[in-house]
Amino acid sequence: MATDATQTAAYEELLDRYERISNIEGAAGILNWDQEVMMPEGGTPARSAQLSALSATSHELLTEEAMGEALDAAESAELTDEEASAVREIRRQYERATRVPTDLVEEISRTTSEALPVWKEAKAEDDFSKFAPILEELIELKRDYAAQIDSDRPAYEVLFEDYEPYLGLDTAERILERLREELVPLIDQVGASDVELASPFAGEFDPDTQEELTRDALDTLGYDWDRGRLDTAPHPFSMGTTFDARVTTRYEDDDMLGALTSTIHEFGHATYTQGLPDEEYGTPLGENRNLSVHESQSRFWENHVGRSEPFWSLFLPHVRERFPELDDVTPRAAYEAANRVYDDNPIRIEADELTYHMHIVLRFEIERELIEGDLDVSEVPAVWNDKMEEYLGVRPDTDAEGCLQDIHWSHGSFGYFPTYSLGSVLAAQLYASADEEINDLDGQIEAGEFDPLHEWLTENVHQHGKRYTTPDLVDEATGEAFTADYFLDYAREKYGALYDL
Repeated sequence: MATDATQTAAYEELLDRYERISNIEGAAGILNWDQEVMMPEGGTPARSAQLSALSATSHELLTEEAMGEALDAAESAELTDEEASAVREIRRQYERATRVPTDLVEEISRTTSEALPVWKEAKAEDDFSKFAPILEELIELKRDYAAQIDSDRPAYEVLFEDYEPYLGLDTAERILERLREELVPLIDQVGASDVELASPFAGEFDPDTQEELTRDALDTLGYDWDRGRLDTAPHPFSMGTTFDARVTTRYEDDDMLGALTSTIHEFGHATYTQGLPDEEYGTPLGENRNLSVHESQSRFWENHVGRSEPFWSLFLPHVRERFPELDDVTPRAAYEAANRVYDDNPIRIEADELTYHMHIVLRFEIERELIEGDLDVSEVPAVWNDKMEEYLGVRPDTDAEGCLQDIHWSHGSFGYFPTYSLGSVLAAQLYASADEEINDLDGQIEAGEFDPLHEWLTENVHQHGKRYTTPDLVDEATGEAFTADYFLDYAREKYGALYDL
């Protein structure tokens, strides 16, 4: 019989091997951040080779025979529940990775790195045809990747599991269908309402001053600057580790509110990353659960905090200080402006809480058809515009504000989009639980007292890393199964009051 020391050694050897992989992937993450934020335009050939080499090295370490032996030994040991969870997660990654050839991993990494500047140029020049050839390459590569993992299942279902491995694509489909069924009538009611919400933030706003304002927002919400930084990028994102969780945003002269809400969205991602347990860095217990949970944190802070009336009562003095011309704006007017429903808006990241999900349904349907071979790449602009007109009554004037607006496909991230809606639904469920357990949460937000909320999220979500599957994490945090009920109730109550429905 194995001794306790032997069993402990087996688990520790597995974690040592995994930590090396984690550090390589972390280094690749910093190179990706640099490519989107700092790298000179001519750096792509070298960066592509660097990222490809790191991807190959990480994949080889994960799939080598010694890793399989370490997993077998750890699984034979007597483990705590937390240790068994870590082993479960490594096993899942190992089983998927061992089915995929290293040269395919390298090719996907190289192609996604090369696709980024192509997407940027195509968007800048409003020309989808420039992006189409490399998009076709990426689709073929990701089909091959999915087939290597499991050729008996639809490729899109396999790809979706890279972002949400435990809820299942059937759950995502069911949630998206329910959102469409119940939100479209609500959007129609809003459109028919005679209520005109305030719009006090029209005008031109200096980008440098907007940056000062977004820094004010990050300060107010409790961003840890010792473990993070703020930069600009063509498409806002957050990345990093518990020790270095970075935020990016973008500024438009005529959309001060958009920069603010997107920064708060990325803050939600970053504060989740910063809240992961330091002592578990490099292990699955020190990693985020998955993209559905990650998006729940960004949507939690963006919508339930950043679009709330208590927040605007707190934050409006910062807006007035940075932009004195807005001195007569009231908290109520700011709150209304942050929650106007724009059914004629073609841009996802600028969408309100209701129409946002129609943007997700559109992307979900198109990318699934692309991956399953039911839609040709050349047809994307026309199909995109037709669906936009059908779902939201607006037709994009350009590819840049249509099918080229998002960065995800240049990353090869097919299957990511549904997690935005899953995250929004989960955010409402989490907020309802936090509101029940934290005394006078609205009052604390209005007073700028965010520590209790950070502590609640850390205790119920962040500190667990990957210990729980998604359904189990939701049950642990809220005492209930994952449900869209809370989001839909929240949407009807909030927008019913705003638009006097």
